[in-house]
Amino acid sequence: MPTDTKRVRGPEVSQSPSLFSCKPAAVLPPHGPRADGRQRDQVDVRPVFVRCGLVSQAKGSAYIEAGNTKLMSCVYGPRETERKDETDMKCGRLTTDMRFAPFSCPERGSWIQGSQDKDLSLMLHESLQPAVCLHKYPRSQIEVNVMVLENSGSVLAHAVTCASLALADAGIEMYDLVLGCSIRQDGSSHVVDPTYMEENSCGSVSSENQGGLTVAFLPSLNQISGLQSDGEMTEETLTAGVRTCIEGCYKLYPVIQQALAKAVRRAAAPPSES
Repeated sequence: MPTDTKRVRGPEVSQSPSLFSCKPAAVLPPHGPRADGRQRDQVDVRPVFVRCGLVSQAKGSAYIEAGNTKLMSCVYGPRETERKDETDMKCGRLTTDMRFAPFSCPERGSWIQGSQDKDLSLMLHESLQPAVCLHKYPRSQIEVNVMVLENSGSVLAHAVTCASLALADAGIEMYDLVLGCSIRQDGSSHVVDPTYMEENSCGSVSSENQGGLTVAFLPSLNQISGLQSDGEMTEETLTAGVRTCIEGCYKLYPVIQQALAKAVRRAAAPPSES
């Protein structure tokens, strides 16, 4: 039987390194500082690094890094749409595709788009479509692709911000940028911009006010373009969570503006004299 010369096989008695890795605790303390030093019940988001125009093959691209969460977004188009109907004659069409890299999560995934990827792609589309001037692009299609390189929590919120920045980098006319922020409610306490461990663990025994909330916000227009929640929360808790997410978006807004201004200055730089 021929052997695979391109793969280094380990000994037959070897074990996976994941068996020796330290698994996160299933229950997090409901009080005190968080694992990364941030405070609970405060609008304390992770430091964000943003860069535009990294993919030369795309019309527009953006990269965002929040803690260990890393995403890349690319925008292609506007191009002529393949399927034409009466709606496409008056305004364009926006398509979104969000996928996780196989190595992005603690448990290795597949390149095939699963149900979670499809749900997140739909939520991303609902958050971005109100901000794009699709009536300026009749009979055209704009494609937005988001790849999650590392999932360390709040993926949907940062995907909305990254995709909006890529649309602006591509020169697509928009009413406003779209910023995303998420919180995790745990009883009477909440955490802003939760990590992967905080999203997948339960800190309190009671099942009241347990859930997550993600808000897509247009800061200049002061409007919400998308809202996604899970779990069980009261109306007062949900209203307070929306306000907290809006404050988080306003904290992120200057960073996004500065990154976009740097990309514009870099693209409009005069040629050097030889």
